[in-house]
Amino acid sequence: MPYAFRPPANFLGLPPEDTGFEDCQAVILPLPYEGTVSYGHGTAHGPDAILRASAQIELYDREFGREPVFDYGVHTLPALAPDLSGPEATVNTIEAAVAEYAAMGKLVVGLGGEHTVSVGFGRGLHRALGEFVIVQIDAHADLRADYEGTPYSHACIARRLVDIAPIIQFGIRSISQEEADFIAAHPDRVTVFFADEVHTGGGAHLQALAEAVAGKNVYLTVDVDGLDPSLIPATGTPEPDGLTWRQTLDIIRTVTQHGRVIGFDVVELAPNPTSHSADFIVAKLVYKILNLVMETRVVREA
Repeated sequence: MPYAFRPPANFLGLPPEDTGFEDCQAVILPLPYEGTVSYGHGTAHGPDAILRASAQIELYDREFGREPVFDYGVHTLPALAPDLSGPEATVNTIEAAVAEYAAMGKLVVGLGGEHTVSVGFGRGLHRALGEFVIVQIDAHADLRADYEGTPYSHACIARRLVDIAPIIQFGIRSISQEEADFIAAHPDRVTVFFADEVHTGGGAHLQALAEAVAGKNVYLTVDVDGLDPSLIPATGTPEPDGLTWRQTLDIIRTVTQHGRVIGFDVVELAPNPTSHSADFIVAKLVYKILNLVMETRVVREA
């Protein structure tokens, strides 16, 4: 007798006929790495929680008046196995994988995992596609030279990437003296809009962002602790006074309207087994970013 099986876990729970690799313009790359976290744990389970929650998201996006995913298509790759020999080896593995898929013309979307994965993600995009500007949403500057014995800590990702691309940060509200000194000494490489400046600046940060990314390729990295913990409490080091949902989307819309996003990742979800609200919100954020990115990408390349 015939049996009905559920399809393998994929972003948005799409039927197999709508997720073929060759026909999809975007690929989801789960990166369940957790090796340098320094407080709350659980980010290794973040990608799976996002995939599970995404199956409950309504595909209709009122901003676009349709179900945009069927315009561009999303294929979900198997989770990339971390290299257990250490964080640098894992970064190198991620770099190779991202470079391979980006070179195929796919929009690569990384699901973390701790923020260390973004070092490999950014390097992979750079290897395949060349120069870009980095836009980072985060509660922390991540500009330490090293942390707890490794330069590949989640607290160092921006410092590892600043050598290959200038960085514009939003939502920062926790930095060390070392990071403050680095920001002051490198105004040509790092631009920071602290959370209070976003809250009270009357949109000046969006104008500056539009000018900074105009006509340029952009790598977007979103640490979910950049949003306020009233929205995303399930993260390793939540900080008060974070970005609202609307502020976050305003930043992303500005990037997609003025620049060209060549890849993005969303990291640092540490799922809470007793509450799935953060999982769902992060999954919805990933889908919204995809729609915003692909809407302008398809129009410009048509």
